[in-house]
Amino acid sequence: MSAPERAAPLPATGGLKLAACSADIIEVSAYVAGAADARRRVAGIDLPACGRLTRAAQQLVLSVRPGRWLMLSAPQAPGLAARAWVAACADQGAVVDLSSALTPLLFTGARVREVLARGCRLDLAGAALQEGRAAATVMAQVAVILAVLPPGMLVLTPSSTARHLREWLIATARPFGIAPEVDVSFSDVCGDRAS
Repeated sequence: MSAPERAAPLPATGGLKLAACSADIIEVSAYVAGAADARRRVAGIDLPACGRLTRAAQQLVLSVRPGRWLMLSAPQAPGLAARAWVAACADQGAVVDLSSALTPLLFTGARVREVLARGCRLDLAGAALQEGRAAATVMAQVAVILAVLPPGMLVLTPSSTARHLREWLIATARPFGIAPEVDVSFSDVCGDRAS
């Protein structure tokens, strides 16, 4: 057995930050194709078109698949958010709680896109993936959903691979300068307050 590798100290000059965030994550999918598109609003929230996201007070809604939306909100008591969305959908859509299945990470800093491009199959240039856009892809051999928010890039990854992705992101960002990890609140992710 070989000795564990020791990572070089993290330079803190690049301004990059990677932070974990707790959130309730609910997937809503329309029973009938076009049913939700005809309504375009559920519980007072505009449903974005595929590849887009909308922000409401303490709520993010994004879509990377036709007829399906991920609703992210600040954590509540287990099952409470799912029950609220079941009531809001009024039997027009299926509701699945993915809070334990997906891990949200907030990646911020001037060179975030450059770091992510080292393992991402998408064109991350500002013109190609602007604020308010969302996309599903594979990064570092892991399925991810990327959403461009005012504070930075939200990265959703399966919880089973979150540790691997987090370690890959830190290692990849090290030459650019990354600050030690900290957790952030859902308000920070939404850009509702300064981080």
